[in-house]
Amino acid sequence: MEKKGLLTAFKKYQLLIIVLLLTVILAGCGANTAPIDSSSTGFFDHYFVYPFSLLIKKIAFLFQGNYGIAIVLITIIIRFVLMPFFIRQSKNSKDSQKKMAVMKPEMDLIQKKYKGKSSTEDQLSMQRELSYLYKKHNFNPVKMAVGCLPLIIQMPILIGFYYAIMRTPEIAEQSFLWFSLGETDLLFVAFAVLIYYLQARVSLIGLEEAQRKQMAIMSFLSPIMIAVISLNVPSALPLYWAVSGIFMIIQTLIIKKYVH
Repeated sequence: MEKKGLLTAFKKYQLLIIVLLLTVILAGCGANTAPIDSSSTGFFDHYFVYPFSLLIKKIAFLFQGNYGIAIVLITIIIRFVLMPFFIRQSKNSKDSQKKMAVMKPEMDLIQKKYKGKSSTEDQLSMQRELSYLYKKHNFNPVKMAVGCLPLIIQMPILIGFYYAIMRTPEIAEQSFLWFSLGETDLLFVAFAVLIYYLQARVSLIGLEEAQRKQMAIMSFLSPIMIAVISLNVPSALPLYWAVSGIFMIIQTLIIKKYVH
């Protein structure tokens, strides 16, 4: 039961855990802003940050040195690459929810049967009955526990791109739209925060009331995270987050409408 409780708690707060972890990583490693090049050492720098820095430069070169367009295009490419993982996650989640709804009456009976019984023998008996119930309905509880897999997969990619932007000095010398990519722009920070607030709200569409209440905190947590970091970094980073947020809004709406 303890393992089940831990999995349930992780499933409930997985987004909060990932966002907090990402914030700690970005904030804690933020001091490393030295320009990246082929002589930079370290596994992450060599295989993630430096390749992204080269890619940014090559795409910018194709657009007459426009680093803003390079950041926008690479962000969209990354999101397209990650999109199948999110679609699969959504399908698995829907399938699991349907099976859980069917199993719930039987699960409630089993839990009621062993309520107040804490001996090892009783707990093992309950686990055997639950396992039989899962097998009967072809339900895999592990799928629910790994629902955050797409978030875990994307973390090294997005963090690598983050540092590539921070550690490619040519970016800071350029402008995009009305703002300098190397300076903080309050108007664009506000735009990025608004995008992430909308993205969090869109993710609540179609959820049951209980799930909406559990995830409602993300409507405020993710924009706050973006605001805090964006106010302390060049505008190239809010540009990356804003484009990513817009893509996620469109992706979420498509998944909710067409993925069954």
